[in-house]
Amino acid sequence: MSSLAPYDAVLLLSFGGPEGPEDVVPFLRNVTAGRGIPDERLEEVGEHYYHFGGRSPINDQNRALLAALRTALAGHGLDLPVVWGNRNWAPYLTDTLRELHDSGARRVLTLVTSAYASYSGCRQYRENIAASLSELAAEGRELAVDKTRAYYNHPGFVAANVDAVVAAYERLDAATDPAGADPAEETPAPLVFVTHSIPTAMEIASGAQAPGGATYSRQHLEIAADIAAEAARRLGHTVQWQLAYCSRSGNPATPWLEPDINATLTALHGDGTDRVVVAPIGFVSDHMEVIYDLDTEARETADGLGMTMERAATVGTAPAFVDGLVDLLLERAATERGENPDRAAVGAVGPWHDVCSPGCCLLRAGEPTGVPAACERPAVGAAG
Repeated sequence: MSSLAPYDAVLLLSFGGPEGPEDVVPFLRNVTAGRGIPDERLEEVGEHYYHFGGRSPINDQNRALLAALRTALAGHGLDLPVVWGNRNWAPYLTDTLRELHDSGARRVLTLVTSAYASYSGCRQYRENIAASLSELAAEGRELAVDKTRAYYNHPGFVAANVDAVVAAYERLDAATDPAGADPAEETPAPLVFVTHSIPTAMEIASGAQAPGGATYSRQHLEIAADIAAEAARRLGHTVQWQLAYCSRSGNPATPWLEPDINATLTALHGDGTDRVVVAPIGFVSDHMEVIYDLDTEARETADGLGMTMERAATVGTAPAFVDGLVDLLLERAATERGENPDRAAVGAVGPWHDVCSPGCCLLRAGEPTGVPAACERPAVGAAG
C-alpha cells in the first residue's frame, strides 16, 4: 500500500487572489507589501481584475485542484488532511498551518502551484513558509514543513501539456482548414510557448545553484523542446516553436526576459503567419496572467493582425498532471523514509533537488540571503 509517512498532512500552497471588487486593492497591498506603492497606483493595476468583476479565477481553480488531489490520494488508499493555503489572500498560509497544528499535524509536505524554480516560483514561497512557522512558534505551535521538488520536467506535467498542445492544433485545424483540404499541403501553424517574464537579474540568480545551471528560461526551453517534439510526432507534422513572455511589470528601465507575446505575434504576422497556437506552459491553471494577458490582450493583438490564434489549455486538473503530483508526494515521502524511489524527469537536466541550499533561487545573484527561507539545508557551519 502507498504511504506518505512520515508526513501527516499535505498542503497545497498558492498565490491567492481577490474574490470580489472590494478585495482587489487589499489583495494588491499584500502582494506589494514593503514597496510603498500608493493605493492610486494599485487601483490602476487592479483594472485587470475589475475587467473580470474584481474576482480572480485562481481560487476556484485551487479548489478544483484540491478536490482532484484528495480524490487521487484516496485512490491510493491515503487518508490524511489535504489542505490549501495562500501567500496573499484567504485562506492565508499561517491560518492554514495553525489549523493543521491544532488538528494534530506535526509534519507537512507542500506542493506549490509553480512548476519552475526561481525566486518568485520557489524561494519566495519558502520565505513565506519560514515567516509563518516563526509566527506559529511564537504561539507555542511547532511544525515541520517540507516541499516537493520543482516539477516542470516531471513526466506528468509534460504529458498534460503535450495533450493540451495536440488538442489546440486539432481545434485550429478544424476551424481553419477548408473542407476537403489535404493537411499535407497546409503549412503547420507555429507554436508559441508562453510563461511569466521575470527580471533578468532574477533569471541569472535562478541558475546559480540549479542542477546543470538550468536557469528559469532554460527550464522552459528544455521542456518546450520535448513538448513540441512529442506533439509533432502525434500530429504527424513538424512543429516550429519559440518561447515568449507575458505579465511584465515594474520599472520600465529594469531589464526583463523578452520577447513579449504581443511582439512575437506581430513578428510572426510580418513573416506571413496567419495562424498560431499559443501554449501557456509557465502556468498550471487559467489564472489572471492567462485570461487577461493571453485571452484578452494577446487575442486582441492577433485579431487586429488578422491572425487566428488558438490557445492551448493549462494543465489544471488534467489526470496526467494530478497523478504526477501524487507521484511527487509519494516520492518525497519515500525518500524521507530512507528509500530510493524512482525520480522521474524529462530532459537532460534531470530531477530537481528535494532540499534547497541556503543560497538557492535568490532575488539577485550574489546578494546576502537576507530573509529566512524554509525547506532548505542549514548553511555550512550553522548550528544544528
